[in-house]
Amino acid sequence: MGPKVGSFFWLELATSDQNAAKDFYSKLFDWTVEDRPMGPMTYTMCRLNGKDAAGIYSLMPEQVAAHVPPHWMLYVGVDNADASAERAVQLGAKTIVPPSDIPNVGKFAVLQDPTGAIFSMFQPGEHHGIEVFGENNALCWADLNTNDPVKAADFYAGLFGWRFETGKDGYRHIVNGASPEDMIGGIPPQMHAPPGTPSHWAVYFRADDCKASAEKAASLGARALMPATLMENVGTMAVLADPQGAVFSLFQSARG
Repeated sequence: MGPKVGSFFWLELATSDQNAAKDFYSKLFDWTVEDRPMGPMTYTMCRLNGKDAAGIYSLMPEQVAAHVPPHWMLYVGVDNADASAERAVQLGAKTIVPPSDIPNVGKFAVLQDPTGAIFSMFQPGEHHGIEVFGENNALCWADLNTNDPVKAADFYAGLFGWRFETGKDGYRHIVNGASPEDMIGGIPPQMHAPPGTPSHWAVYFRADDCKASAEKAASLGARALMPATLMENVGTMAVLADPQGAVFSLFQSARG
């Protein structure tokens, strides 16, 4: 069984140098990698302790032509990609890639939410998504950095049925279900990024020791956009760009 509908189903890196990215992340996160032919491309499955954790592929020629930079992409699980993509457009999204079949794998679509952030949805076939969430060296959280948190929250609530628990600081916790374990991410009250940065989803990998992991990433060629920083009662986080430029974050929870 993979992630439930409405939760983050898959995580995928599109990169300009697939072999270099495989080397970087396998060393940083102790991932094992396996290349699989998929039509005209080679797709890399990344595993943590034998469990599917993420995928890596080379940017497609049309993405390169459109100057799409290396990036991490989040997929949200849906029952019906066609219906969900149609619903997203009704709610104000733009279609980037219409619902498309991957034989024996599933069906996906890529959309841009009304505030400008790109995300994907996935209707599973034989692919069951990430098998590890919240553990060290695995996806543990995602933030939607947007210039319009209210519009974004309304959109995703209408699309995925997410509910939001808002803290005193205005941070909206994304809850996909009824219990605290169903908390999967959040929407900060304002975007902490250079002026002109478009709305975007930011992915977090759990670290046992954020500072040590950030230093290890730097030694492997990453660039620190925000050094390991302690956030009181929350934890320590760092924002990095991998050697090809894809941005990701590390997070060490204050709760251990």
